[in-house]
Amino acid sequence: MENFTFYSPTKFVFGKGTESEAGSLVKAFGGSKVLIHYGGGSVVRSGLLDRVKKSLDEAGVSYTELGGVKPNPRSGLVYEGIEICRQNDIDFILAVGGGSAIDSSKAIAAGTLYDGDFWDFYCGKPIERALPVGTVLTIAAAGSEGSGDSVITKEEGMYKRGAGSEAIRPRFSILNPELTTTLPPYQTACGITDIMAHLYERYLTNSKDVEVTDRLIEALLITMKNEGPKVIADPLDYQARANIMWAGTMAHTNSCGVGRSQDWNSHNIEHELSALYDCAHGAGLAVTMPVVFKYVMDHDKKRFEQAAQRVWGVETAEEGIEAFRSFLTSIGMPSTLGELGGSREDIPTLVKNLCYGDGRDGTISGFVTLNEDDCTRIYQMML
Repeated sequence: MENFTFYSPTKFVFGKGTESEAGSLVKAFGGSKVLIHYGGGSVVRSGLLDRVKKSLDEAGVSYTELGGVKPNPRSGLVYEGIEICRQNDIDFILAVGGGSAIDSSKAIAAGTLYDGDFWDFYCGKPIERALPVGTVLTIAAAGSEGSGDSVITKEEGMYKRGAGSEAIRPRFSILNPELTTTLPPYQTACGITDIMAHLYERYLTNSKDVEVTDRLIEALLITMKNEGPKVIADPLDYQARANIMWAGTMAHTNSCGVGRSQDWNSHNIEHELSALYDCAHGAGLAVTMPVVFKYVMDHDKKRFEQAAQRVWGVETAEEGIEAFRSFLTSIGMPSTLGELGGSREDIPTLVKNLCYGDGRDGTISGFVTLNEDDCTRIYQMML
């Protein structure tokens, strides 16, 4: 195990009806002028947005609204949000929605207090200051409600890149599993896939003697394996939804990733798919992960064998990867590039953007360092 510092100050408020506490929580964390940032659609139709606004009114907190967040959140709306915050002296951002709304809120929070282009942070510049962010989570998936990470798509060039800092970790997150019961099965399955990806990205490590975090990751993967099919079969299963929602948060607070190197190559490879095809991130990961795992398996076959035996109940590395792939297809996830709308002709563009786009040097690094030829072969294996 390697040296680490772990700091996770987010206050989590979990359970039925907890969105009614949004106003008092914002006030407790110093907010007086709030930007409510959300997508639209179900947040509005379900009455959730009205309930959140009512709680702010009751707490005496003023607010401005900015909706329109899309899956794979765009830089254009971030720039709009930054301008709104500056013009209205906003001092707190409340994200209502899933990972896209939260990630966009984090980008706005960082950009509002920065003199330059917020995209600098997504090219590696450290985020030192940001407005405080709170969340009301509606989708168990990205884990952004408990992390200091954000992913945004830059519309000029359609580059999808991430930034991370303790400054953008949410001050509080409200988690009501009831809010996820109306999700379509496909969106639920995408969330399950994303959660499992966050676990596998940490599991694939070159660090030695990390039994504690190995076991934590394995336990959460088993939870997803067991609870995932339940909510696909019965979307109203509150207890299964609750287990999945908390597993999604635990998967990405980094409590499972301390003291070990991590991978994230599957995420990097997938980001080009969702940037080019605007597919759901989880769907892209379902296509990407089994292929990447097969490609890098020989780097540390024992690690894949351990996951196969402890999580999937099979013996070999190959059987474990196949069991994972079969699980993903069983909950309705795609398994080929074509199912995402892609084709062989797209591969040079995907590889160029992945390896060289937005200042990269030709490789991506994680569990294994992959070059342009490696990435080309991986995309070809997705066909």
